[in-house]
Amino acid sequence: MTESATQTQLDGFEQLQAIRDGLIPGAPIAETLGFAGMDVPERGTAIFELDPELRHYNPIGSVHGGVFATLLDSACGCAVHSTLAVGEAYTSLDLTVKFLKPVTVDSGRLRAVGTVLQRGRRTALAEAKLYDGAGKLVAYASSSCMIFS
Repeated sequence: MTESATQTQLDGFEQLQAIRDGLIPGAPIAETLGFAGMDVPERGTAIFELDPELRHYNPIGSVHGGVFATLLDSACGCAVHSTLAVGEAYTSLDLTVKFLKPVTVDSGRLRAVGTVLQRGRRTALAEAKLYDGAGKLVAYASSSCMIFS
């Protein structure tokens, strides 16, 4: 399946399923940071996972907030992406992140769950919650996205 085929023949949900299933390449950032998994269980929901590693650390000895933000941005954005019709695209307008707890390599697999709260014709609002391996909430984000054809 070629990239042009995905743009013209698949809606956003189908595109993300094809990425999950390895039929088309995912975003390079997922490889750069070492995402452990991605799922789109339904339209309007996206889940990303990552196992914290020392390479993700900041100078104070915990996972860098930018790693949190990237996971949360991916979950928000792909939740919106999963609602797109064939020929539609989106871009993030903003991302607000709240860091609630520090994360280390001992925190277990991180799981970012993104959900669309409101989807209009031209904008969407999504939120994402980041949980540690014990299921405790460690960060939260909200994002506004612009939708265009």
